Amino acid sequence: MLPETMTTIELREPGGPDVLQLGTRPVPEPAPGEVLIKVAAAGINGPDMMQRRGLYPPPKGASDLLGLEVSGHEAATSADDAGRSLDAPNCGRTNGGAYAEYVAVDASHCLPIPAGMDLIDAAGLCETFFTCWSNLFLDHTPEPGQVLLVHGGAGGIGSTAIQLGRKMGMRVLATCSADDVDYVHSLGAERAIDYKSEDFVALTREAGAANLTLDIVGGDYIARNIKAAAPDGRIIQLAFRAGSKVEIDLMAVMLKRLTFTGSTLRSRPDAFKSRTASDLNVRVWPWLASGDLRTHTHRVFPFAEAGAAHAMMEAGEHRGKILITP
Repeated sequence: MLPETMTTIELREPGGPDVLQLGTRPVPEPAPGEVLIKVAAAGINGPDMMQRRGLYPPPKGASDLLGLEVSGHEAATSADDAGRSLDAPNCGRTNGGAYAEYVAVDASHCLPIPAGMDLIDAAGLCETFFTCWSNLFLDHTPEPGQVLLVHGGAGGIGSTAIQLGRKMGMRVLATCSADDVDYVHSLGAERAIDYKSEDFVALTREAGAANLTLDIVGGDYIARNIKAAAPDGRIIQLAFRAGSKVEIDLMAVMLKRLTFTGSTLRSRPDAFKSRTASDLNVRVWPWLASGDLRTHTHRVFPFAEAGAAHAMMEAGEHRGKILITP
């Protein structure tokens, strides 16, 4: 029997990591097509930081609680879906609400736990794999040997993109700190570039220039990505840690026939996320089950220390994923 209430992580007000505090709410009731997951763990992601600061409001109809990915066991369905078998372990991509003991998730946005993977570690799969796959490779198949440039190679998005690029037959270059060079190489990067002491533009050009670039930095990296790009290259912007307002010369975009794009997955239609989940299940999840791809959990915090988890994320003191668990 489900409890009536659950522990949550609440925002006292917009601000820094210290505004996160424990709270209590009623256990949500799943709507038609949703499954209620008893949370084993939830992932910490960049959009959580933005929402905590008051800069990334949840979409209409979504929970106001933080948390975009989760792992756990199915605990209930709506009355319309009563025939679904329960207690199955899975992981899911949510529109919010994962910072709680229970969360309702669209069933078509859930995926099985890959064979051999720990249930807690699986909480770090969905946000990065949904984001990287939908932006890089859904409806796009690279030619073997093309160059993928990844910024922030040691983080959750970066480490996922490196591995996917390698499995898709690309040569991967990734920027990171000097301390993370060995880790980035272990993920399959051909070249780990120390962003403080090396010029990623020159090194990428030496490798043949970037056919595909994934950037979470922004700022002056935007103009430098254009310089590093190969003709007909794609540049995908997923975040702006160094700022989104820049002045650039767009002439090279025209001369090289570049595609510069970006997206936020949370606001995409549910049908798009369902299609992404289905494609991941068929094409990518077997690589996770075989061990060809992996998720790396840097640290697991209890709910009561969610503020410390956010502080670690913002300081960049991690490799792979930071998780929280009730």
